[in-house]
Amino acid sequence: MKAFEVNFDGLVGPTHNYGGLSYGNVASQSNSQAQSNPKEAARQGLAKMKALSDLGFVQGVLAPQERPDIAGLRRLGFGGTDAQVIASAARDAMPILAASCSASSMWVANAATVSPSADTADRRVHFTAANLNCKYHRSIEHPTTSRVLAAMFADSTHFAHHAALPAVAQFGDEGAANHTRLCRAYGEPGVEFFVYGRAAFDSRRPAPQRYPARQTLEASQAVARLHGLSEAGTVFAQQNPAVIDQGVFHNDVIAVGNGEVLFHHQDAFLDTDQVLGELDAKLAARGGRFQAIAVPRDQVSVEDAVRSYLFNSQLLTRPDGRMVLVVPEECRGNPRVWAYLDGLLGSDGPITEVRVFDLKQSMRNGGGPACLRLRVALNEQELAAVNQGVIMTDALYGQLLEWVDRHYRDRLGEADLADPQLLLECRTALDELTGLLRLGSVYPFQLN
Repeated sequence: MKAFEVNFDGLVGPTHNYGGLSYGNVASQSNSQAQSNPKEAARQGLAKMKALSDLGFVQGVLAPQERPDIAGLRRLGFGGTDAQVIASAARDAMPILAASCSASSMWVANAATVSPSADTADRRVHFTAANLNCKYHRSIEHPTTSRVLAAMFADSTHFAHHAALPAVAQFGDEGAANHTRLCRAYGEPGVEFFVYGRAAFDSRRPAPQRYPARQTLEASQAVARLHGLSEAGTVFAQQNPAVIDQGVFHNDVIAVGNGEVLFHHQDAFLDTDQVLGELDAKLAARGGRFQAIAVPRDQVSVEDAVRSYLFNSQLLTRPDGRMVLVVPEECRGNPRVWAYLDGLLGSDGPITEVRVFDLKQSMRNGGGPACLRLRVALNEQELAAVNQGVIMTDALYGQLLEWVDRHYRDRLGEADLADPQLLLECRTALDELTGLLRLGSVYPFQLN
């Protein structure tokens, strides 16, 4: 049966703003409090989705969160009408209001970990929403994320959904940003590659000193158990603590995998030879031929990788079998990175094409092409069981552009977050969006 890797991109929400809330994310912090353009951000994301759809990739859309999170503010003691909640939070605790308006859900690589049916014990596609408990503004996402995913993948014959792991530091889970899958073909059993920043229950393992390690070994192991993965089909590897301290807050900032290929920086992992050897052996046992493309530090430094988001790119297999690397415009603007990519295309390797996209609104907030999408490998029956309202078509693209233009502001600063009208605009837009995407009632304001 034919199988596909479907990319479900996060639709940027109406409150896209630069709060600088993510300690350890250099781009996010360096653009803190700059004025954002939600309309441009949404249009840039939609342009990438449409371009990849036009290239023959199956492309989906994942809806944004309701913001500001009024229910969360009420749990923190702000009372009265919705407008009064916003006003009191703005007056007494502006950083909390900013966190409650966070736009980080646009990066759906952080939303969940997904295992395809070819890898799981019960032969269903498994989803575990990430708890994102390292940051308050992200920890509030998973209830809505779970409802949206359940509305997209509703058929329990094909899909299984798991609640987020316990929201404690020992089980910090950042979703697919620290998970990739290698395989000979999308519909065949593969090797799921989990990368963690620290082992919560083993203090002997090295850990970063400057920035927090968000993903724990214990969280990755728990997800693998929930999904019914076999030991023969999983590899757990520790991220190099030194690169975390240089701003590599997720593995997808330093490595990306697809098919039989792992494209990574030389300094991405601790115990690199052991990690690559295990991937090679386990993929070979499943009929695959592992190919590691290691980018040397003397050609592209970790600093260059973080500034350009070279590895936070999408590595995709085109319908004709060729691989394309989808990179942000910032890669072209970095001479060392662009020189490396030019040489890469001149080699005999599996990557034969580079596509450049303008995603400045996302990049300034700390996320590139890979952050914006959640990969889901599906066979033909499973794809048919997906809510077809979220699959990108020419018609849906036009509808979403018109929807964005009607509902989104073209500039947003911190002071605007205190405007109660912004909440009404967001709810009006999302209520209409759930109809466009055929999601039903998934937002708190729709469920009350």
